[in-house]
Amino acid sequence: MQAYHYLNQDPEVNIAPFPYPLYHQASGASAEGKLAFTVQVLKEVSALFEEDDGSSPWQEVTMEHFLNVVNKQADELQLCVGNPRRPNRRLHVYFKRLSNSVFGQMGHSAEAWELIRREIKLHLIRADHLVSSLFVSN
Repeated sequence: MQAYHYLNQDPEVNIAPFPYPLYHQASGASAEGKLAFTVQVLKEVSALFEEDDGSSPWQEVTMEHFLNVVNKQADELQLCVGNPRRPNRRLHVYFKRLSNSVFGQMGHSAEAWELIRREIKLHLIRADHLVSSLFVSN
């Protein structure tokens, strides 16, 4: 299994590679650790999409609905995490680099938002697998 995956096929745009090692590390964490990591992913996703300056190709109501769902999930999962945990710095840096690399190189164009959408979709799938692993019966 490769450690990093590039969603971008355009050699002119260098985006941060998907952080598979961080998800692998989180998969070995305690249940609380998995939930805390997932909460951070959701909060980072929300922060990324809140950068929208109105140039994304999605309708405003669609974006609001998506952010409401993501924030509600993060808030409800946070209730399952006992003590507040310090955020994973490497995950935070990854999301900052993703934002800076895509929006910095492409602006807030429709193409940039499509790259972000595909990357976030992969994050949401991985986060779902992480949380779902808590419900696997032995």
